[in-house]
Amino acid sequence: MKLQVAIDRVSLADAVQLARKLDGIADIVEFGTSIIKDYGFYEIQAANVNLKHSLLLLDTKTNDEGQYEFEQGFKTGADILTVMGTAGQETLAGVYQIAEQKNKKVLIDLMGMSNKAILEIAKFPNAIYNLHNSHDAGKNTDLTNLVSDFKKNFPAIKNIAVAGSIDLEQAKKLAVQNEVQEVIVGSKIVHSNDPVNEASKFKEIINLC
Repeated sequence: MKLQVAIDRVSLADAVQLARKLDGIADIVEFGTSIIKDYGFYEIQAANVNLKHSLLLLDTKTNDEGQYEFEQGFKTGADILTVMGTAGQETLAGVYQIAEQKNKKVLIDLMGMSNKAILEIAKFPNAIYNLHNSHDAGKNTDLTNLVSDFKKNFPAIKNIAVAGSIDLEQAKKLAVQNEVQEVIVGSKIVHSNDPVNEASKFKEIINLC
């Protein structure tokens, strides 16, 4: 299982600095949607994050203008961009095609989607499907049960990520369950007193299980 660290609601300079400190500890370093909206693709490209070991994900949450956003987004040096599962079929197919052509990845955010709606988009074999317990919902969801139900309903989906207020205990449970490919952790790492040390703790737990 891979560790993705989500950096959000900080300055671009701070995000780049932390990303470089996490390079090689996190498997994937994410710049959250607030950073994308605050600074945009041009400033992120100019910042030249240039990670040596970790992949860079930009949480674009694309809904429309998918091909344009993905063309521009990948110019920043990002390895993975995100699209909302609720976007139209044409948008999903378009961004997936661009990611495939560039040997990059697309993460499909399933936030707020019904099983029926997910079934209609469960056809992109190399995409990452993100089970996302939203920030605004504020729910205490049992993520292992959520994952188990998802696997039963969508056995054809092989690349699964899970996000939403994940702490060390939840990360361990998910690692033991061994059903998801990525765990996404934000504030528990980024807003800790020592993000690098905290990320190392998550990575150690993931590797032990």
